Amino acid sequence: MVNITRAADLTVIGANGAGFVAATGTSAPTSPLVQPPAPWKPLGAVSDDGLTYGFDEDSQEFTPWGLTSPFRTQITKSVRTFKLTLWETARVAVQSIMYRIPEGDLTPDGVSGITSFAETASPQPDRRAWFFSVFDGDTARGFYVPQGEVSDRSDVTFKQDEMSGYEITITAYPDESGNTVYHSDKLPATPAYSGS
Repeated sequence: MVNITRAADLTVIGANGAGFVAATGTSAPTSPLVQPPAPWKPLGAVSDDGLTYGFDEDSQEFTPWGLTSPFRTQITKSVRTFKLTLWETARVAVQSIMYRIPEGDLTPDGVSGITSFAETASPQPDRRAWFFSVFDGDTARGFYVPQGEVSDRSDVTFKQDEMSGYEITITAYPDESGNTVYHSDKLPATPAYSGS
């Protein structure tokens, strides 16, 4: 019988995490273990669905005449997305993201305290920098998106027995180096394989 090496401490459960947003051009945080400083702004509480890191890829297979299996595959589409539900809907940074409005336009009136804004029928591009951290014990994963934009927004429910939240999907676009997502991880050491 073959001994199969398994190490539970090399698995990851998204036990906790956080999200941050800043203007494009903001430098990447240096570690997923440290809350990024200003101008990064926290997104606040995230629903217990956590963070979904999505892969959307298409490919074209090339099968030579006379064969039944391809001898080459070309990737024709490769998109990375991040999906999460933001629960702190009264947070200015979160409102700004959801409604694609600059934070400066969400300042409450000095007398009434009322914030007033309008949603346009023709929204403009709203690219921002994003950083997401995922924690599990001593393990941490960081995802820096230098050019990302909210590409999908779900309906918002206001109901007595349900938390209202903004479920958003962020699409990562290539930066000037052609990269969409930068990773910074603190992972446990992988045990050596003994072969027995």
